[in-house]
Amino acid sequence: MTMHDACNKVISWWRDLDDDARAVALDAFAVRFSYNSGKIENDEITFRDTHEVFDRDGVTSYTGSLRTLFEIKNSKTAWEWLLLSVRNGVFIDETFLLEAHRLLTWGTYDEDRWAKGERPGTFKLGDYVVGARDTGAAACDVPEAIGNVLIEIREALNASNASKNALVIAAYLHAQIARIHPFADGNGRTARLLGNFILLTLRHPPISIDEADRLSYYGALDAFDVDGDLDPLVSFLKVELVKTWGERAGCTGHTGGLS
Repeated sequence: MTMHDACNKVISWWRDLDDDARAVALDAFAVRFSYNSGKIENDEITFRDTHEVFDRDGVTSYTGSLRTLFEIKNSKTAWEWLLLSVRNGVFIDETFLLEAHRLLTWGTYDEDRWAKGERPGTFKLGDYVVGARDTGAAACDVPEAIGNVLIEIREALNASNASKNALVIAAYLHAQIARIHPFADGNGRTARLLGNFILLTLRHPPISIDEADRLSYYGALDAFDVDGDLDPLVSFLKVELVKTWGERAGCTGHTGGLS
């Protein structure tokens, strides 16, 4: 089975699920997504702790940092908010973007960022370095840059072919948030969450990007950041889509699906 065929089979399987079966699938997905999304940038996050927070809203015998615990609990809160927003047909705008970020980063900003006036749920005030180079738009340019992207996203969602192009729209929003880097922290988590908002809104299954695939993920984001090429990220998301749901959708030859 080709990757194209596997993706189409996953999407068809998802759309054929009744509401109860889809809710069960999303419950299992939430833990996997939150663990992997957090683990990509914080190696202290564990699947056990994430599962306990989602299952019991707390952890036992926890020895990690307070920030890590906040990140896990925030991911649960943000995911529940996202599902409610999808059900209520909420449209994506700046207020929605800022609220997603606020929920994901509440209580996690370090003293240095806090002293500089940075706050969860607000655009960055300063410029930051990620890796070896400056990343993102200048702080003064962020509101306009994000505003232009959100206009493009709303136009794409209103187009007659939106459902067919769901992965491309989700990848574009994801890549633009990563490129603009509008926040002092939490840009990746916000991009991954809102990418899934687009997919769920367009009746597509959400995607968990496996933390073990982070180098390929970063490479796909860099292709857009440096060359404006979105295709590597779209192709990468297709692989992760099948990796997330392939087994459950009956895609033979693909592993890694939710149990």
